[in-house]
Amino acid sequence: MRRGPQPDDRFRIRALRRGYAVAWVLLGVCPPVLSVAGDSGTEKYWTAGLLAAIALSYAAVAGPAGRRGPGPRTFLGVLALGLGALAWLRGDGAALFIVSLPHFWLHARSPRQAIAFSGAAAAATVAGIGLHRGGYAELLTGNIVFTLIGWTAGVLLGLGLARVVEHSDERARRLGAELESARTRLAEAHRSQGATEERERLAREIHDTLAQGFASIIVLAEAARTSLGHDPARSAQQLLSIENTARENFAEARVLVGSAPQSGLVPASLAAVLRRTLDRFAEDTGLAVTAELADVACDQPTRIALLRCTQESLANVRKHAAASTVHVVLARPAHGVELEITDDGRGFVVEDSRGFGLHGMSRRLAELGGELTVTSSVGDGTRVLATAPTSTTNGQV
Repeated sequence: MRRGPQPDDRFRIRALRRGYAVAWVLLGVCPPVLSVAGDSGTEKYWTAGLLAAIALSYAAVAGPAGRRGPGPRTFLGVLALGLGALAWLRGDGAALFIVSLPHFWLHARSPRQAIAFSGAAAAATVAGIGLHRGGYAELLTGNIVFTLIGWTAGVLLGLGLARVVEHSDERARRLGAELESARTRLAEAHRSQGATEERERLAREIHDTLAQGFASIIVLAEAARTSLGHDPARSAQQLLSIENTARENFAEARVLVGSAPQSGLVPASLAAVLRRTLDRFAEDTGLAVTAELADVACDQPTRIALLRCTQESLANVRKHAAASTVHVVLARPAHGVELEITDDGRGFVVEDSRGFGLHGMSRRLAELGGELTVTSSVGDGTRVLATAPTSTTNGQV
């Protein structure tokens, strides 16, 4: 990727060219005009005319971009011929030639072209001086020597600067390529990170909703099959629970694939939703469930996170705890909202737990600035405490 001229670069180049143009006029054009200002012969008018032609040709090239006029090569040709004509007319010209040398490097398309045009100007200047003197018997005059030295020094300096610019352009191209490569890698890393985070989110949602629903359906189906012969009413109730759970799973699946705008869990208050969840759990499992649910107002992400924590905790009680009672407390302390779920089950060693459910609950709360604390030991039951800051700016969503 080639790095194009930046706005600051263009400004500096324009300032440099304008500065040189002023110096060229003051040091190159004005001295010959002033030297013949007091003359009355034709040399005065020819000198002024030649300098005017050179200046007008330069003005046409240095004019606004896009304005039609002679190209840079035309200007360089006029400059070379004008320098030769002035040298023939006046018998000198080394100073004007040396001051004009940067023009050949600023306006030529390549170093080779700059060398060719400046060489032609040097030859024209030397030829003009020789013709003015009536021959080349005295070739080593000061003007001729300084013209040749100036051209040689100009070529060496121009080639050196061209090499520096070429190296700078190459370095800029390499840096541009490296920057583009870094941008590509960064974009790919962002896409990969986004895909990973989306997979984790979907895995967490599936675990907290569909997987829990399917587990509940399996348990209810096994219980319904067992009681089918001796307790038809109980089986009918369990089949109804299976149907309701399947409908809820279907609704959650639509949310996950984006065909529904949002889960239908929370049109009511958080306390009401938790109450329905606990009643359903007690009905399906036969466990004793008690609850103290304050009417807490919080935004939808917090409500969903707390509901998912409740569902996951109750699923763990159903599958692992072998508990007889569950107690749930929803409160609103000064720092936010707290949800506490305790059971009198067999307990476990928290440090040895590697389940996806606890990690998912902790991740949900951490994303909201909250925290999950699990306290348990073998034989002493389990306490799950979920805390989250609340924002009531949106009210109850």
